[in-house]
Amino acid sequence: MSAISIGQAVVLGAVEGVTEFLPVSSTGHLKIVEGLMGIPVDDDAVIGFSAVIQVGAIAAVLVYFSKDIARILAAWARGLRDPQERYHHDYRFAWWVVFATAPIVLVGLAAKPLIKGPLASLWVVAGSLIVGSGVMWWADRTGRHKRGEDDTSLKDAMLVGGSQILALLFPGFSRSGATMSTALLLDLDRVAATRLSFFLGIPALTGAGLYELKDALGTGAGAAPLAAGTLVSFVVAYASIAWLLRFVAKHSFNAFVVYRIAVGVLLLGLLGTGALHS
Repeated sequence: MSAISIGQAVVLGAVEGVTEFLPVSSTGHLKIVEGLMGIPVDDDAVIGFSAVIQVGAIAAVLVYFSKDIARILAAWARGLRDPQERYHHDYRFAWWVVFATAPIVLVGLAAKPLIKGPLASLWVVAGSLIVGSGVMWWADRTGRHKRGEDDTSLKDAMLVGGSQILALLFPGFSRSGATMSTALLLDLDRVAATRLSFFLGIPALTGAGLYELKDALGTGAGAAPLAAGTLVSFVVAYASIAWLLRFVAKHSFNAFVVYRIAVGVLLLGLLGTGALHS
């Protein structure tokens, strides 16, 4: 493939920034936009580029939650030195993030040929968008929304972290959608579910971006487009995070459910008519 242009990178960076933390599937939207721009969605350079610009969105999380992250890391450091500090929720939560990241790392390495091959199809994206919408609607409807962030446990972290595998294998399901839905089914309130999704996404998405960096640079995605896409992703993602936390404090996830179904149905129509190739 020819190198991704800076203009294309800016567009893709904006799409990544808007959708990475909204439960609408950033991977699905990136693949749709890439398809509309004539970029082959299963090309190694494209897959690598998509993973790298996620780092911009993750940087936005690190900046936005810098005080929380500093508090958690400080508690973790104190706990390593002083056994009396290990009762603190922040100390335990730091370890839970590590443990909860292990499943997606193992599956990501084992299933890499599938993830970069048949599962990269836009047909999979469309189906996952629609199926994931049903899961999200059910979770938001049946969850009791009675537990806050301080009520989370290792079991919660492992189940929510493990649910990221759904988005890894089925692009379109949405990492945020899978983690938030799982958290809601565990009776966390919407704000706690959203914040937990953010924290659990930091190591997984950062690792994916760094892992793909060499391939992205070596197979057609130039340094300038990568830098442009990552910068745009950071700026847009920061605004998206702030908006999402305000939104979920007062609203259900129904708007996202409707949007996802609409996008999934539209994508099926475009694929079925040949207007877009998988």
